Amino acid sequence: MDRTGKVVASGSEEHKPFASPRPGWAEQDPQDWWRACGSAVRKALHSSNLSFNRGTDEIACVGFSGQMHGAVLLDSSDEVVRSAIIWCDQRSEAQSTELAELFGRDVLIRLTCNPPLTNFTLTKLLWVRENEPENWAAVAHVMLPKDYVRFRLTGERAVDVADASGTLLLDVTNRRWSTEVLSKAGIDRSLLPALYESPQVCGKVSAAGAEATGLRAGTPVVAGAGDQAAGAVGMGIARAGAVSATIGTSGVVFAATDRPALDPQGRLHTFCHAIPGRWHVMGVTQAAGLSLRWFRDRFGIAPGAETEVQTNTGRDPYDLLAEEASSAPAGSGGAFWLPYLMGERTPHLDPNARAALVGLTASHTRGHVIRAVMEGVAYSLKDTFTIFDEMHIPVTSIRLGGGGARSPLWRQIQADVYAHEVEIVAAEEGAAYGAAILAGTGAGAWNSVDEACDSVVRVASRIAPSPADSKTMQRSYRTYRRLYPALRQAFE
Repeated sequence: MDRTGKVVASGSEEHKPFASPRPGWAEQDPQDWWRACGSAVRKALHSSNLSFNRGTDEIACVGFSGQMHGAVLLDSSDEVVRSAIIWCDQRSEAQSTELAELFGRDVLIRLTCNPPLTNFTLTKLLWVRENEPENWAAVAHVMLPKDYVRFRLTGERAVDVADASGTLLLDVTNRRWSTEVLSKAGIDRSLLPALYESPQVCGKVSAAGAEATGLRAGTPVVAGAGDQAAGAVGMGIARAGAVSATIGTSGVVFAATDRPALDPQGRLHTFCHAIPGRWHVMGVTQAAGLSLRWFRDRFGIAPGAETEVQTNTGRDPYDLLAEEASSAPAGSGGAFWLPYLMGERTPHLDPNARAALVGLTASHTRGHVIRAVMEGVAYSLKDTFTIFDEMHIPVTSIRLGGGGARSPLWRQIQADVYAHEVEIVAAEEGAAYGAAILAGTGAGAWNSVDEACDSVVRVASRIAPSPADSKTMQRSYRTYRRLYPALRQAFE
């Protein structure tokens, strides 16, 4: 990114999908992230209009983002001890219960602004300690995913307060590690990296990092942020009232706040923002875009056939699914999808929740079912807006991000379900764009993250809700809200 906010070059590289050795488990190899990172950075450098060498000389700073909550465990030689247990893993339900009993759920929310959940890093650490004592005995350092990549690039052990908020080890209100949680949970402070604010410079590209990526040794790097906080920065969600709704693999509704706003029931996460002195609240749907991918892979387009479809038709497979869905009316003719393929966070906090397709009749078509999947994800995200209303969190603007923002149909569905105009920003790079803004701020291109967002984030289009369809969606949402309570006992 240059100082005007223009994306000068970009690059991407596939990494291996997560492994699921048992139902509800999710693991990845951190070394594969580093391999993919090196390749992607080189592609970005080579795709720029600048010469390769001159381009690296002109790079003022490097930013970072990545998936949150994952537990990367290193030994005293900085080798990976075991595969990283990532954000959507559900194996640590027993450890979540243990923490609730050890602290008292209300006390833990007071200490960290969040309840004990299987998704958070601490519960994963406790699972390894209890179930893999030999591995735990070898652990000398704990990192989050993006911070492992930065460690390989710089040799520095660091984490930003926004990403650290998702560990259940941070005193979110005061933006520091919680001495009380560490002590009572038996986690040695020496295992954890140093804390920084997201735009702070925390290291420089090392010789080894330069060799792996093509970046110039000595280039400053900032702490960066987890994907949600960085993505919010990239969409200009900086001040109270600004909200984003992002549909990636998971789905997130994210609101910036001037204070650490707490949901006493713990249905929302309260984290530090990537902007110093600011916080955010967010609700999470575990399987948002994953729901549509699951349908595509199982019933739509065979796994691995995406390239063939694009080659033969010149169209993205998801566009073909959306075209089918557009043939169905708002409300999908009474068909409903509960998107709980990986348990659920907001609002149910239930790792045992299961997905369900409800209300089918002989007249329903594939189009109805695909649209029901898209609507079900939007209803799940609307649950967060419902909690925002309860907490009196203002919503003045809603900006859409992720794959759900690229689909015209899914944009309209969201506007209708939220009963609110939605906005699309010009830059589509999401968290990577936010990471670049943080890097630019760290390098002094802007005086603050607020100034950067005001300068470079631009709204490209606005989508208003359809009055008739939105009325249908509000009625359907009330029905949707009754389905999980009716099915919960069956899930258990």
